[in-house]
Amino acid sequence: MTNAHPRPILILALATCLMALGACTKTQRYAATGGAIGAGTGAVIAGAAGGSVAGGAIVGGAAGAVGGAILSK
Repeated sequence: MTNAHPRPILILALATCLMALGACTKTQRYAATGGAIGAGTGAVIAGAAGGSVAGGAIVGGAAGAVGGAILSK
């Protein structure tokens, strides 16, 4: 049994996200971008500090989304 290559699924997921982001308002785009950046940053920092990567991603994503929404104003 062979494993399917994940690249087509990743490309489809990325394209879907980008199309959905294009239909958002400025505030929603900033919040989504801030949330994504915050989640990645939070996961990296939590992992480096020996904490929960998932917890860091959740906290960072929430903080980034709020910050992005505020900055869009």
